Amino acid sequence: MNRPIAYITAAWSDNEYENAERCAQYRRILFDAGYDPKCPMQDYSNFIRDEIPEEYESKLQMSRRELRHCKVLVVCGNIVDDIVKSDIAYAEKLGKAATTLDGILTVKGLGRKV
Repeated sequence: MNRPIAYITAAWSDNEYENAERCAQYRRILFDAGYDPKCPMQDYSNFIRDEIPEEYESKLQMSRRELRHCKVLVVCGNIVDDIVKSDIAYAEKLGKAATTLDGILTVKGLGRKV
C-alpha cells in the first residue's frame, strides 16, 4: 500500500523519554489511519545536540526538507509553541494541507485514541 506521508509536529518537552513515548503514540495513530508517519524533530534528536546552535539549525533545515516531501502536516498535542507555529507557516507556504490529530481521526472515522 502506498501511504501518504504525514509530518508530525508537536510542542515537545525537555523529557526525552516522555517525548519518545508521545511520538510513538502519534505515529501509531497515524499509521492506523493509513499514513506513513514522519517525525523528524524527534528522529534527529537522537544524534543532534540542540545546545549547539549550528546543530540545532541543521536539525531545523533537515526537518524542513522532510516537510517538503510530506502530503500533510499533523499538529499533535494541545500546545502550540514557536516550532509548531513555524511548521504550520512553512506548510502553508508550501501549499501543504495542515490539520490536527483530531482532524485526521474525525475524517477517518476512528474516534479519539489519545
